[in-house]
Amino acid sequence: MAEIIRIRDAVYTYPESGAPAVNRVTLSVNEGEFLSVVGHNGSGKSTLAKLMNALFVPASGTVVVNGFDTRDEEHRIDVRRCCGMVFQNPDNQLVATIVEEDVAFGLENLGVPTEEIRGRVDEALRLVGMGEFAQAAPHMLSGGQKQRIAIAGVVAMRPRVIVFDEATAMLDPAGRDDVMRLIHRLNREEGITVVLITHFMEEAAQADRVAVMDQGRILKTGSPGEIFTQVEMLRNLGLDVPEMTDLANRLRAGGMDLKPDILTIPEMVEALCRLKSKT
Repeated sequence: MAEIIRIRDAVYTYPESGAPAVNRVTLSVNEGEFLSVVGHNGSGKSTLAKLMNALFVPASGTVVVNGFDTRDEEHRIDVRRCCGMVFQNPDNQLVATIVEEDVAFGLENLGVPTEEIRGRVDEALRLVGMGEFAQAAPHMLSGGQKQRIAIAGVVAMRPRVIVFDEATAMLDPAGRDDVMRLIHRLNREEGITVVLITHFMEEAAQADRVAVMDQGRILKTGSPGEIFTQVEMLRNLGLDVPEMTDLANRLRAGGMDLKPDILTIPEMVEALCRLKSKT
């Protein structure tokens, strides 16, 4: 698959900090991929997300999005057209008093013709399952609904990539599940490349590929199975593993013949049924 984001030896340091928040990171994101980035608080994952969207520009190294170098001011709008971003707190992303006006806000700033905006807003709200709330007041919605409106505002701009920076962190479990289902639909049905920054390991386990960050560096990338079977490494970094992986690890330690790369409840049920059938 073709690269849509290419990061090479990128370094970014906050003015008030002596140590780089992102330190010589090299990473590629392929078009259509679902990549998750995990790491403890302060590991640099949110800073890396902002580099992908050109909210931050590397002090050294390069970040290239759809062929555009983010250091090139002339093309930063092109970078942001290609790579949209959804943040942690949905309340901080909503700017209008009516849902459809909020979704239209980005399009108006991009100079999209008025006659086209209406169609794009309707399409985006339908896609996120919020069409019936077009005339609603955003502050009256649940956290999960607000986040879906924020996602609709990004989707309406028709990006090829969406970076979700801890987009489910402030939601309850039902809201998180709702947003994750939407993220999968955008990736699988709409072909949008997804970069998911998260500290929920069950969410990361749903990605095609996982990158683990620590102290501004990417320590390892691999499939969820490859990453989450390395329980000791993750725990040394202060990270959890998916609940079913932890359970499988404990059962294996107790002598049960289970695969080490079990990630989900259905996989665990299947593995236990297979064991039972052998007895």
